[in-house]
Amino acid sequence: MIKKSTALKFLVLVILTILTLILLKNDKFKSNFYKYVYEDNISFAQINKWYQNKFGSSLPFSKYFETITPVFNEKLNYKEANKYKDGVSLLVEDNYLVPAIDSGIVIFIGEKEGYGNTIIIQQENGIDLWYSNLKDINLKLYDYVKDGSLIGVSNSNLYLVFYKDGEVIDYQEYI
Repeated sequence: MIKKSTALKFLVLVILTILTLILLKNDKFKSNFYKYVYEDNISFAQINKWYQNKFGSSLPFSKYFETITPVFNEKLNYKEANKYKDGVSLLVEDNYLVPAIDSGIVIFIGEKEGYGNTIIIQQENGIDLWYSNLKDINLKLYDYVKDGSLIGVSNSNLYLVFYKDGEVIDYQEYI
């Protein structure tokens, strides 16, 4: 039997969806909505964190699904850090298993010129973090990543670049 709180969450979700669809018929609302969602740097990771704090799981019926306990939960370890282009090059062991520094949502997976294979995670703190020079990638686009979980495998150099509001920020306080 479904609890009242779960049914209420589902009802609120349905009402918000229907309300949004109705409002999208208004041209002014639609243009503002599209500008805010598609043109501005909206942080889905922050929205997800707020939603989970207020309502619990992002899936209304998640307790009925099998939960998986992560086996990999590490912190970033490196031997040396040197400035590299817009970010930092970390000297790590060859075939280093790269952990996520903070929780967030994967917003890009692909090749970046000068950086190699790259994953960009939009973190809950509003920072877009590039993990680059990866030879194996363990994630898919729009995966939610918890801090300490496996990103992929790096060669002996791991490149990190930190962006906030479209600007490169200093890496030193984050690693």
